[in-house]
Amino acid sequence: MTLSGTTFSSLSHLLLEKRENSLVAFGAEGDITWAQFVADVSYHINLLIETPQQNIALCARDSYLFTVGLFALFHAGKTVILPGNYQPEALEELSSQFDVLLCDDAISPLRSAETQLITTGHNPNPHAFAPLDPESIQLILFTSGSSGTPKAIHKTLNQLSVEVEILHSLWGEEIPNSRIESTVSHQHIYGLLFRVLWPLCAGNSFARHSLEFPEQITHHANQNTVLVSSPALLKRLTEEHLPTRLRCLFSSGGPLPFTAANHAEELFNFRPIEVFGSTETGGIAYRQQVTEQTPWSLFPKVEAELNQENCLRLRSAHIDPTGWYQTADECEFVSENQFILKGRTDRIIKVEEKRVSLVEVEKRVDQLDYVQECVVIPMQQAERLILAAAIVLTDSGNAKLAELGKGKFWLLLRNELRRWLEPIAVPRSFRVVKEIPLNSQGKRQVAELEKLFQ
Repeated sequence: MTLSGTTFSSLSHLLLEKRENSLVAFGAEGDITWAQFVADVSYHINLLIETPQQNIALCARDSYLFTVGLFALFHAGKTVILPGNYQPEALEELSSQFDVLLCDDAISPLRSAETQLITTGHNPNPHAFAPLDPESIQLILFTSGSSGTPKAIHKTLNQLSVEVEILHSLWGEEIPNSRIESTVSHQHIYGLLFRVLWPLCAGNSFARHSLEFPEQITHHANQNTVLVSSPALLKRLTEEHLPTRLRCLFSSGGPLPFTAANHAEELFNFRPIEVFGSTETGGIAYRQQVTEQTPWSLFPKVEAELNQENCLRLRSAHIDPTGWYQTADECEFVSENQFILKGRTDRIIKVEEKRVSLVEVEKRVDQLDYVQECVVIPMQQAERLILAAAIVLTDSGNAKLAELGKGKFWLLLRNELRRWLEPIAVPRSFRVVKEIPLNSQGKRQVAELEKLFQ
């Protein structure tokens, strides 16, 4: 199959492909070829077919072992559950949703001699690969659950396939023969698509392990590398100044500050491609920030309209094949397929019977000369609801805090904010942090934020 002039394999027919010794994955453990990948999947399919349980949770740190497990589960006809993270408490919380947990230790690559037996036809029980039924293969993802009970999101292989094809139609010609490095987990929809599924379909190789620190990104960067990342890590590149070229750079999981986009271009000679979406919708729009008001462009095959509250409604085969999906994202269309995000209506709360937009409060706090970044959350205090702000200070903010002390500094911030906000919307409690707690997908860790004020 060919899309955008490049070779492309569908997810349903992927394991039927003949790719000889093309590279699938790379890491400190060594390179993984296509023959090794097919042999490993074949071996684990035979094991899983003998497993009577149907609902299997897959949670692996190694992206290659994860991929082997994923396709073995698909071809064994199992329902795949993807927990949001690897933490024991999080897995225990989801334990009622699955029968068996499949992790790194249970997915062992075959030794080279065993691989040779399978690829040369001497394996006593080789698996005969057949095309997958895109509608019958089920995948259940869970949101991270950082602010409440994890939510199950059901996907079919067809929905994943449609989105991978969209990604390849948009950027496939830009990244042939690339090596995919990532700072985000394959356990989430963004990492699953950009780090594993799309590279496999497009014949690009991917790293087995994540990059976790800014210096690792610059060390691994080169003109053949595509980086799949998030604002959480890209914002931490401020101390990196040695330019190193990247083939392409993607960011998703939250808004990327304009300053971070500019700095990334200075470092990597590539302005980040931001992808907008969610676990429920997958990717639905993209942009490369030229200004702070650069609009988002809808993905091909995605229809969108606004409801009465100016919130985005979406329709696409990879979102919900049966109808429209309603979001809480307030938008303004600037053309038929481009829009500007205004914020989320589900971040409007009532404080003493008055409507307060948390997005608006954060915007006003961020405008202060003393504040680099902030997040505002509602907190219950002595039977009343108040707003609490975790703030990262600028150099001038740290200097002013040292000069005035906390009490007078908080009073200064509140007086400044009253120029824009009603008293009820001014945060009553502040905490200074070195950085806003985010997970690897760039999502705010609400539970961690709440602990700051307890």
